[in-house]
Amino acid sequence: MHLKYTRPFLNKLEDIFAESDFVLRYEKGNFKAGYCVLKDMKVAVVNKYYSLEGKINCLYDILRTISVDESRLSEKNRQLYLEIRNGENAN
Repeated sequence: MHLKYTRPFLNKLEDIFAESDFVLRYEKGNFKAGYCVLKDMKVAVVNKYYSLEGKINCLYDILRTISVDESRLSEKNRQLYLEIRNGENAN
């Protein structure tokens, strides 16, 4: 999968979180990887001071590691989520 470092692509990734049972938050913090996932609480926290590229990379990494209920996603978001989950190379 080819990552696009644009605001619309970031919005698509955020839409997956909005339709899932995970809460996405942008907060300041000292995260070694730029983000923190609280799986039991279903919360993903991303460093709000990250650049657009950094935020997209964080959301991509998070979506590869969490399990989202696909039945809650729209068809378009489900396809994007499956592309991310299937581990296609991001180049």
